[in-house]
Amino acid sequence: MTTSLDYLKQTGTVVVSDSGDFESIDVYKPQDATTNPSLILAAANKPGYARLIDAAIAYGKSKSSDPDVQVNAAMDRLLVEFGKEILAIIPGRVSTEVDARLSFDKEATKAKAKELIALYESVGVKKERVLIKIASTWEGIQAARELERDDGIHCNLTLLFGFGQAVACAEAGVTLISPFVGRILDWYKKSTGKTYEGDEDPGVSSVKKIFNYYKQHGYKTIVMGASFRNVGEIKALAGVDFLTIAPTLLEELKKSTDQVPKKLDATAAAKATDLPKVSYVDNEPEFRWTLLQDSMAFDKLHEGIKKFAEDGETLKNVLKAKLAA
Repeated sequence: MTTSLDYLKQTGTVVVSDSGDFESIDVYKPQDATTNPSLILAAANKPGYARLIDAAIAYGKSKSSDPDVQVNAAMDRLLVEFGKEILAIIPGRVSTEVDARLSFDKEATKAKAKELIALYESVGVKKERVLIKIASTWEGIQAARELERDDGIHCNLTLLFGFGQAVACAEAGVTLISPFVGRILDWYKKSTGKTYEGDEDPGVSSVKKIFNYYKQHGYKTIVMGASFRNVGEIKALAGVDFLTIAPTLLEELKKSTDQVPKKLDATAAAKATDLPKVSYVDNEPEFRWTLLQDSMAFDKLHEGIKKFAEDGETLKNVLKAKLAA
């Protein structure tokens, strides 16, 4: 039986699992997987993952007698433990997120990315199989630019809501971007009181514009739609490079046999001429002004950073309690 998930894969879209709960991943046969502090926190509370926390605690204790050093080391090791387990299941790459509190510090972001890659390599995972997730701030994009260019570290620029962010990421030569479809929809529903479906969905429209712009201007950066609220959004983006999808929506697609026609076509987009080229990567004032002018993108970027930072702190507190036990 051919499922909607099969049909989606047949459009050329690479399916990625958006979950830290790796025991639920294998059934959908994704190529890649994405994690973030919120997803790791949700998974870490499950008894089946206690051994990963134990390994992280042991690592933290081996690094220092200072509690703050211990918890930071344990946190990094926990992210890598989850990533390593996920990579044993999937053939492709895992995305691991840098601490969201570093989102406005280029040098600290670069240092943390290198630490995470070194940790992965210490447990036998090559850097080619890891994407370092960084928020799409000015500082984050510049950090990713230098990591890609100087260190060969692949980056996934996340919390991307605005066109200017997407343009700067492509110019920076980052491997992949994660425009957040559902969170864009949330903002518009709240601000207008309207409901949107399919192609009318502002999150879907945003990703389509980015995809078409990248293909028209020959950028190699992968467009990976993320943060979906329903399968309608997913189907409306069939044909986009990658889609990262939560297990609940993957299950819905797997249980359905509805056709999923291709909606986005890279070849056709490359021949278009309707989106003039713009530039932001070397113009910080213009980048910041463009982001500020887009209330949705500005609000959701900062809200997202705060939420990831809060969940990261909650996870650190779980580890802190275990370190002190």
